[in-house]
Amino acid sequence: MGYSSGSIDDNDVVEFAQALLKKASVTPADEGVQGILISQLERMGFSVTLLPFGSGEKKTLNFFARLGEHSPHICFAGHTDVVPPGGEGWVHAPFSGVVEKDILYGRGACDMKGGIAAFVCAVEKILKTWDRRKGSISFLITGDEEGTGEFGTKCVLEWMKAQNQIPDFCLVGEPTNPNILGETIKIGRRGSLNARVVIKGVQGHVAYPHRADNPLHKLASLLNFLVTHELDKGNEWFEPSSLQVTSIDTGNDVTNLIPGEVEIRLNIRFNTEHTGQSLKTWLNESIERFIPHYSLEVAISGEAFLTPLGVEVSELQKVILEQTGRNARLDTGGGTSDARFITHYCPVAEFGLVGQTMHKVNEQVQLSDLRGLETIYRLFLQKMLCGAGHETV
Repeated sequence: MGYSSGSIDDNDVVEFAQALLKKASVTPADEGVQGILISQLERMGFSVTLLPFGSGEKKTLNFFARLGEHSPHICFAGHTDVVPPGGEGWVHAPFSGVVEKDILYGRGACDMKGGIAAFVCAVEKILKTWDRRKGSISFLITGDEEGTGEFGTKCVLEWMKAQNQIPDFCLVGEPTNPNILGETIKIGRRGSLNARVVIKGVQGHVAYPHRADNPLHKLASLLNFLVTHELDKGNEWFEPSSLQVTSIDTGNDVTNLIPGEVEIRLNIRFNTEHTGQSLKTWLNESIERFIPHYSLEVAISGEAFLTPLGVEVSELQKVILEQTGRNARLDTGGGTSDARFITHYCPVAEFGLVGQTMHKVNEQVQLSDLRGLETIYRLFLQKMLCGAGHETV
């Protein structure tokens, strides 16, 4: 496997991950990381389409790559952007990709350049024996998952649909395991709703409250209702939905002023018992019970979804059990991911590395986990594309 960063041994997932980690692709910057991937995939025979989206010179870089023309079509989705390295405390520079004592350090090691490297190397290995008349493999890679997501996976999927490139199944390489490789497969995600409520009052001096109308006093009863109301009891696959108040602000920095308005912000992580629209309606009705004059803005970053259980998830579970001895739990917890977009087009599941250090100082991955994930991906692809009895490599 030859990379732009130098000569690297064939099929070395660790060195490939290192090459990706050395690029400081803090969202939405790319810094050449997608070029490394594209060059490698083209050498492997993939047809690559560059898909920059957005306006102006600094467009979000994305690409779609495919090898094969037949079904089943298995797609791997991932992102090359990472969050900023944060403060001090890194034992090695965050974009150096240093290996020490069988641990690979770097921003993006587990979220999710390590997962991308594992899938690319897994694909390269099955190419030695794979009959390309028996399926297709593709990559959906975005540079905007850690940011707004406005010009990333969502736009690529729209292009894929227009080009008749929607896969039969998509595997997202997010770090799904809390502690040990093989613990968890994500088959759904909660929805996320953000709301901004502005409650109007009448500003005045605290010594003359009869001349003012304090919006904070009105807010007390509303907040008590919102935080104590049971949205649901959860269901077979999801925990109960949760409303959390994230901010209360009057912009008031003095002690003798009754504010003229107060702004609250809240987030609802919701399960499949609701939709974003149904919760927006509930919020409006709830606020009106306590406060006659207000404004409400709602943004829904993703709806709750659950992937129907099919052969792909079943085979992935079997491979994980064979390789790790763990019966991977099917789960829907955690935050959101780009799977929230993919679910509208095809079945999707998520499985990747251990996420214990993602977004933290000293983000890292065990080399054994990185190589183990590559093996799991390889065997999963062999079962999907070649049948369970296909020769392993």
